[in-house]
Parts: sequence; C-alpha cells; structure tokens
Amino acid sequence: MKLRVKMGTVVPKMGTVVHPEDVPADYRAAMAMALQAELGSTHRAIKSAMRWTGASERTVKYWFAGERGPSGDHLLSLARHSDAVLIALLALADRLIVEEVEDRER
Repeated sequence: MKLRVKMGTVVPKMGTVVHPEDVPADYRAAMAMALQAELGSTHRAIKSAMRWTGASERTVKYWFAGERGPSGDHLLSLARHSDAVLIALLALADRLIVEEVEDRER
C-alpha cells in the first residue's frame, strides 16, 4: 500500500512549512521539530499535545525538547492529530511518496 501526499512537497500549518527533506535522521529530533512546526513552542502547544495523547506535561516537554520521543499509543495519537508528525514519521521510515501537483510545475 502506497501512501501519497497529493498536494505537493510541503505541509502548511499555522504559517509554518515542513519540508520532508529537512526531517532530521534522529527520531527524537524529528518528532521535536514536527511538534514545534505544528504547534509552536509555547505552553499552550504543550497543553494541546497533552490533550491529544493523554500524556503528562513533563513527558510532552521531553518530546518538545527532543530529549525523548513519543512511543506506541502516544505516537499514534500525535500522528492522528498532526500532519507534521505523520510526515516526519513517514520520512523517517522512507515511506513518503511525494507527487508534484501539475499546476505548481507550470
């Protein structure tokens, strides 16, 4: 089964653009980058990630700092709510297939 990003190579969210080729090879750093791109780095962002996953505040702060990475159910919950996390995960797994939109090439 191939997963495809149909709208190009970038994921716009809240004024931030995530380029799949810019995803770090380190899992923890990639998840931190994706969370910060999606939510920002404020306390409100941490609260949003806490609501999405049910994780504690300390745990989510570790994710945002890149000291630890989400695992299991938390990773699934983040990918369910965050396009940036899903793209980072697919890029790390070398499963991201990008199709250019014909109009952008013109």
